[in-house]
Amino acid sequence: MAPHELRRPFKRPTVSDQQRRRELSLLRQSQHRRDAQQHARRLASTVISLQSSEEQHVPDPQTEPELEFDLRDSSKLKGAEARKWFAKQLMLPEWMIDVPHKLTVDWYVFARPSGKRCFVVSSNGTTVSRLRSGYVLHHFPSALPGGARTKGSGGSGQSYCILDCIFHEADQTYYVIDMVCWRDYSLYDCTAEFRFYWLNSKLAETGACDVPSRYHKFRFSTVPVYNCDESGLYAAYSEVPPYVKDGLLFYNKHAHYQSGNTPLALVWKDEHCSQYVIDTDSQGQVPSQQQVVLELQDDGKLSTSDDPPVVFGCLDGDFIQKAELHSGILVRFSIIEEGLSFLDGKLQKADLHYLGKVNRARAFADSYSKVMFQYMARHSPLKIDDLLASVNSSDDDKENKPSDVEMDG
Repeated sequence: MAPHELRRPFKRPTVSDQQRRRELSLLRQSQHRRDAQQHARRLASTVISLQSSEEQHVPDPQTEPELEFDLRDSSKLKGAEARKWFAKQLMLPEWMIDVPHKLTVDWYVFARPSGKRCFVVSSNGTTVSRLRSGYVLHHFPSALPGGARTKGSGGSGQSYCILDCIFHEADQTYYVIDMVCWRDYSLYDCTAEFRFYWLNSKLAETGACDVPSRYHKFRFSTVPVYNCDESGLYAAYSEVPPYVKDGLLFYNKHAHYQSGNTPLALVWKDEHCSQYVIDTDSQGQVPSQQQVVLELQDDGKLSTSDDPPVVFGCLDGDFIQKAELHSGILVRFSIIEEGLSFLDGKLQKADLHYLGKVNRARAFADSYSKVMFQYMARHSPLKIDDLLASVNSSDDDKENKPSDVEMDG
């Protein structure tokens, strides 16, 4: 498929309100400013200070306290509490279930490395990587500022950095997909455009991209990021990077680093750019019916991990008691064939079949966008031709690009 081929204009499906939520997210970030510097400092301290003995303890979910606490208390968290807290710190992309407006003007695209998503924090002469679950992946010296006890490490003794990475097992490399903090300076309230610029200009200066050595155990690397025009999208999709691809990531250029799920970052997959398009079961097989994980609420409703959550159904009290379920538990269901119905982009009905409880190691239910992407992948997938046609359509009536904003805040 050559990039110059003519394609039909892409008609956006009416299965979501993702575009409306993207617009609200951009509006909300312009109205709300957190103390980003303080948040970054506490996150760095927490990642370093949480002890492995705390992580091994998993309390009974029926006795778990509510997660209403200040960031200063985060280093005291244990087990499931720690998993939930860390899972909320990473910026998690929604699944692309409709094509964003102004894709060519306002978005970047890059091939997502296959591997383990994690925060990497360098501080006080050491470097720690923690998975979304909160567990330590590696504890090691690095060439990042403050990442090793050497005279040449650079920066003050209190200097710290926070990188959003994917660890690629095959070449033992941390691929950096975003920069959250650099030499004590928080980038939470900076645009993706500026964060990516700093990432590419600052990381190589430290020697973090050099081959491993005694004081630099793992190599770090950036990923090729493209403007999401026709050539950029085609390059991200077709070119072979130095890592195994697991889909494409799309980032809105104006988006700040938002903890948790955000429609301003999107993931998309097909069989060409990912081994895992449709979810598999515990045996690695694609089940005959789509499966979904939902959280049971106090009133018996079954909801997604979104904020606000999307309700897929409700269990009656007798079933909850018989199945020994309780509020907050994650429950697995299968979706009956053609079992989802919609009206004006909103879910109206879901035909679900109960399968059982979910392993307690899992922290969150599925997001609505993931459920919908999986549903579309089985019935009417969003194809690369649709994305390229949308880009071509945008090029035909492209508006003048707004002035670049390097810093926000």
